[in-house]
Amino acid sequence: MDMIFNRATLERIAGIAFTEGNKVKLLYRGRESFEAIFRAVQEAERFVCLQFYIFRNDETGTELAEILKEKARKGVMVYILYDHFGSFGTPGRFWDELRSGGIKIRASRPFKWSSPFHYVRRDHRKLVIVDGVKAFTGGLNIANEYRGFHLRMKGPWRDTGVVLEGPIVFELFETFRKTWETWKGAAIPLPFQAPGSVHSSRGEGFPVIPIFASSAKGRRQMRKLLYYSIDTAHKSIHLTTAYFTPSRRMIASLEGAVKRGAEVNLLLPGKSDVPAAYYTGRAFFTRLLRAGVKIYSYQGKMLHAKSYIFDGLWSIVGSANLDFQSLRWNDEGNVGILDTGFGDTMLDVFREDVKHSMEIREDEWMKRPLWEQIKERFFVLFRRRL
Repeated sequence: MDMIFNRATLERIAGIAFTEGNKVKLLYRGRESFEAIFRAVQEAERFVCLQFYIFRNDETGTELAEILKEKARKGVMVYILYDHFGSFGTPGRFWDELRSGGIKIRASRPFKWSSPFHYVRRDHRKLVIVDGVKAFTGGLNIANEYRGFHLRMKGPWRDTGVVLEGPIVFELFETFRKTWETWKGAAIPLPFQAPGSVHSSRGEGFPVIPIFASSAKGRRQMRKLLYYSIDTAHKSIHLTTAYFTPSRRMIASLEGAVKRGAEVNLLLPGKSDVPAAYYTGRAFFTRLLRAGVKIYSYQGKMLHAKSYIFDGLWSIVGSANLDFQSLRWNDEGNVGILDTGFGDTMLDVFREDVKHSMEIREDEWMKRPLWEQIKERFFVLFRRRL
């Protein structure tokens, strides 16, 4: 196996080491993902930590809330951290009912009149930790559209996440604990033993590294890791993202990858819940297509996944999109897995998504309506705020 992605280099850029001996399962079917999360929460015996950008009081959010209140009644410690902007529409009475049920709740990145422009910075992370045994992270939020709750829905939004077991769970718990205390939550007592004395031999399970960014330094490290991954891959790059507003450097890096012989594949939504981001990304299609990048437009239910595979070996799954909002402003949470077996699974899912997509070809693309081109040129002016 050609190990062009060096562990030590990845660790140096990320500023943290890989943990060994982890179990990792890819979650990419909306209903199954929620079933796995709900089941794990129902089985909790000591504590549950939840961190979400969006936590609605719709049927999905209410069902999870009832499970959490029942666990709290049985003595399980429950902590919820939600983003103030992302969950702005969730009424206060919903949170009050949870608090009255013994659940501890904090809002991250709240609006402040003293610094209103800081409201652009959001906690976009998604994380569930159960008993220090299991952790879930990825792109989904607690809302009906991610679950495909109603029968009238053709299906849930297409998202990707992972469920993890092993030493990585402690690392992810630590990120939650620090964030909780940042937003004035009472100190969380360490509810389980750190796995520092447990050493799993390499080859047993997956090496996983947390890529969580909640500061300017963390976001800078995340960007460096992403660009290193694009610039290092020499065989293939498969990028799936819900929102694509690339910087000049990203465009140049993708062009450079094609020039050195890597196959570059970009899977993007065929429709979007954020039209401004949708048209901004499309403003760069002509340049990318002429460079040899393959672009696929997903034709199924809304594509919300954020997953990246480099040379079939190095994979990143989480909440970060390829846009300015994620890479410059947001708090984001991802994990990196360095393993060809897991990479093969990721590639299988990418190929399955391509079956439900339309490849955008340069000759057809150049025939798109003038009105579409006008919208692209207009929205691209605001790409640094998308």
